[in-house]
Amino acid sequence: MKYLSFHNSSFAFRYFNVHGKATCLAFLVDVPLPKPKKGEVLVKVEAAGINAVDWKIQGGLLKHILPLKFPHIPGTDISGEVVGVGPGVANFIPGDKIISWINLLKGGSLAEYAVAPITSTVKRPPIISPVEGASVPVTGLTALQSAKNVAGIRLDGSSNLNVLITAASGGVGTLYVQLAKLGGCFVTATCGARNMALVKNLGADEVLDYKTPEGLRYQSPSGRKYDVVVHLAPYQPLEAFKAELAPKGMVIDMTPTLKTIARDWYNKLTFAKHKFVPFVMTANAADLQEVIDLMEAGKLKVIVDSTYPLEKSADAWACSIRGHATGKVVVTCNN
Repeated sequence: MKYLSFHNSSFAFRYFNVHGKATCLAFLVDVPLPKPKKGEVLVKVEAAGINAVDWKIQGGLLKHILPLKFPHIPGTDISGEVVGVGPGVANFIPGDKIISWINLLKGGSLAEYAVAPITSTVKRPPIISPVEGASVPVTGLTALQSAKNVAGIRLDGSSNLNVLITAASGGVGTLYVQLAKLGGCFVTATCGARNMALVKNLGADEVLDYKTPEGLRYQSPSGRKYDVVVHLAPYQPLEAFKAELAPKGMVIDMTPTLKTIARDWYNKLTFAKHKFVPFVMTANAADLQEVIDLMEAGKLKVIVDSTYPLEKSADAWACSIRGHATGKVVVTCNN
């Protein structure tokens, strides 16, 4: 079995800066076929999505606990076919097409075969392609959980909130725009100039070029104040948004840092009128199924920036690191 693995005797699972660009050492090698344990399924991978957290871990994020051993197969999002089941698995059988999220502690998606837990695995409807399926575990769960559980967006169209979504042309942002519109929100979005038409077509009511003065200040063209800011771009302090927030508005930091957590606690202790909330996704099959149901019903679509064969996984990795992908970067396997 071939898979993508990162090796270096001193800097394993790190990226290297060469002339200011992130690069990595990656090798395709043969390894034994993995075996599913209790509550797991063995999947012949058809497609695997790459997420920013994958290469951030390689860059040192969570370096004291991840990965558990080297060499390490990175990646968490897969779409493929069940070819084996572990003990206690009754709701999946060989031949089932599935979509799954693999725990960050294990990884393993960038391979021809991967082991996935049934607790975060759902069946893939025929209408959803392998590439589309591999695009949604992290991005779909992140957007859905944040929208419903933190922002308070009701997908029945009754929310009536003014929402700002920054970096709206990425994997999470493109889904979040659609979910906010399903919820009946007025959506202002920021992105690069080349993606403004796309984000508008996804349903955003207003789209700002993030490089313009208005975009840098997050100013709504219609003068609206935001009930919710969904911040998908790199860290900004609460003060960067305060002038544009409604009296009881909140900022959801989708890539939280220790600064976010500290400010959240400070605001709670001081009873501040504005909230600055860190968000972290939790994987479960029920939420993933809801995302898939919305896709199957034609209410949610994924945007795919580019696809790469497994042999070109390092190129896909580098594409994601550059940070300008429109939607998702996906690796295809077993084709």
